[in-house]
Amino acid sequence: MASIKQRADGVWRARYRDQNGKEHAKHAPTKKLAQKWLDEQTAAMVTGQWADPSAGRATWDEWVSRWLAMQVWAGGTVTAATTAVESVPWRQKAIRDVKAGDVQTWVTKEAERGLAASTIRTRLNYVQMAFRAAVDNQVIARSPAVRVKTPRQRKREATMKILTAEQVSAVLEASGDFRPFVEVCVFAGLRLGEAAGLQHGDLHRDVNTISVHRQVQGSSIPTTKITPPKAGSERDVFVPAELIDMLSSTTSGLDQFLFRTPMGHLYNRNSAGERWRSIRRQVGLGDDVTLHTLRHTFASNLIASGCDVVTVQRALGHSQPSITLNVYSHLWPSAEDKTRTATSAFMKQVSAI
Repeated sequence: MASIKQRADGVWRARYRDQNGKEHAKHAPTKKLAQKWLDEQTAAMVTGQWADPSAGRATWDEWVSRWLAMQVWAGGTVTAATTAVESVPWRQKAIRDVKAGDVQTWVTKEAERGLAASTIRTRLNYVQMAFRAAVDNQVIARSPAVRVKTPRQRKREATMKILTAEQVSAVLEASGDFRPFVEVCVFAGLRLGEAAGLQHGDLHRDVNTISVHRQVQGSSIPTTKITPPKAGSERDVFVPAELIDMLSSTTSGLDQFLFRTPMGHLYNRNSAGERWRSIRRQVGLGDDVTLHTLRHTFASNLIASGCDVVTVQRALGHSQPSITLNVYSHLWPSAEDKTRTATSAFMKQVSAI
């Protein structure tokens, strides 16, 4: 129900009730202005663009605190999202007052201070998600982050590092007691956290597979915790018998973790990264060669050996083949390459007759 009435002092009061029965009102000096506001609010409710005026007064920090509490993400995702939403300069500003220009300026300044384009895109994605959720919950009428432009990312083929057989051999020689950890990353394609979470019972010598049932999350000893793998990442990886035999000799007991630091702790992002950086320096690899490069090397070898996208997807634990293609499509032979190779073989066959 909506109405407009003139008060004794001559001011016009427009009011209406929202879908939940809550009353909203506004005072205007003329009936025309009061009717205009009332029409705007009614149209917004009809078109689904209405937002609660009082809800929009919440600051960005207040809103994202509520938003993050709604999520059912893994710890690593929560950390990434928190870093993103806390990197914006409008944290104490009412969310309804954040404009598209504010978001674009933030992105531009992040690029100017040298943040990688991929990192900026990731952070913007979380910020856009928070704004979309605010729209869905009628906190704001529309998102100011819809048409924000981000820096161009370099092509994956220009940025992805793949180790050669000689480099892998040199890395293994320099790995010392960390060698089994490195081998499970480069010969089974496990993520850092998945490798850190391996137990003896995950090794199956009868069928030569490694089961991925858990991962270690956290960047320090106090924050280290055991969680299920990323969504869709539980899997059995088919590996050489030699890898199973080597890993089986690292520990004993079906409930024992395969890898621990010299101090007896599970490896986390920082401790495993520190060991890798030491190896990298010894071998002379660049700073852009990370432990994750070993996973890329594993995938590259599968593709070079003729494995199809579904096989690679399952080995890597991607939830969808589209993810695998998005990351590694440049490594598969193109249609032109296949046509050229097939025709060459056919020509040789004809010439031999």
